[in-house]
Amino acid sequence: MRGKFSKVAAIGGLLLALFFQGMAQGDAFNKIEVGAERINRYLPYLYGKNIGVVANQTSRVGGVHLVDTLQARGCNLERIFSPEHGFRGTADAGETVQNGVDAQSGISIVSLYGSNKRFPADLLDGMDVLLFDLQDVGARFYTYISTLHYAMEACAAKGVQLIILDRPNPNGFYVDGPMNKLDEPSFIAMHPVPVVHGMTIAEYAQMLVGEGWIDGADALDLAVVPCFGYRHSSKYELPVPPSPNLRSQQAIYLYPSLCFFEGTTVSIGRGTSTPFEVVGAPYFSEDAPYEFTPKSSFGAKSPKWQDKVCHGYNLKDYAPFLWEQGQLNIFWLMDAYRQTPDDVKFWNAEFFDLLAGGPELREQIVAGKTEQEIRASWAPDLAAFAAIRRKYLLYPQ
Repeated sequence: MRGKFSKVAAIGGLLLALFFQGMAQGDAFNKIEVGAERINRYLPYLYGKNIGVVANQTSRVGGVHLVDTLQARGCNLERIFSPEHGFRGTADAGETVQNGVDAQSGISIVSLYGSNKRFPADLLDGMDVLLFDLQDVGARFYTYISTLHYAMEACAAKGVQLIILDRPNPNGFYVDGPMNKLDEPSFIAMHPVPVVHGMTIAEYAQMLVGEGWIDGADALDLAVVPCFGYRHSSKYELPVPPSPNLRSQQAIYLYPSLCFFEGTTVSIGRGTSTPFEVVGAPYFSEDAPYEFTPKSSFGAKSPKWQDKVCHGYNLKDYAPFLWEQGQLNIFWLMDAYRQTPDDVKFWNAEFFDLLAGGPELREQIVAGKTEQEIRASWAPDLAAFAAIRRKYLLYPQ
């Protein structure tokens, strides 16, 4: 066994002092309103405009989809752009999503997760505004921030205003993990940020502009509709699963820690009723306290270890500890490596290094580094990122 920050408008002329006062009032009433729900802040800017929308199943105003809400109010929606998992959120992770037409609204849908993940700027011809409303989960490898990057560049190139309807980050209460140091950007590692960046979509967009991490940053007309009543310390439970395999709040808290296993031969429960809540493999000890059998199913057509009994661990009850500790759990990954027999392949090294932002974490684990040593190696980069992040925060810690 292996022992320059551009001008960003707050829609509706919201003054900064009133903004923070309003958030404090929201906290007092334990009420969070997402940007999309603050419709009077942005609706007046949409009338008489040709509008595109980047949206999926999470893009809701209360219980009604944003697209249906805007159509009912007479807005001219020209086109829907959908990210990974599709407009209705039913496609598998990494599955190619085709263009189509939304049956309910009759609006054409352009996939941003097809053969070319770059935003098709030519499809913004004739448009005045692009609305961006996606629920992110705050991890570098969750691809909605990469879709954001390309949408920003396309809007800058075409002179289209980008309006972000902000949503809370359910993992926005901490910043942790190895920094992305890849020589070439990947769709799951686009920017020099740690695994858990602790920013909302709107804050992240402001960082991309301010740090010059997108082409045409100075030309982008970016506006933000902020959340009301949100703090980074807020425990925000998502009303709609952001993707097929993040079905519970526990899975959302566990996701940044367990996604590393996607670059190994260990299953994280895709193909079961509890994805991103369990870990296991057929080669783990049969004495392990939990077992599961991945099956071809919704959100996992061909899961790892399909139809094989996996021995392992149910980590659902550990999710609250991640909140309390405010850091990734890398012990589970290190322990799984130690449990893997020498004659069994553990790493999918190429993919793991994309997730981790380089080979360093994998090499540290193989070399037998302690958790304390690994965390210490992250500290300088995390301190440098904290100084960058602080410039773009819209909400109190």
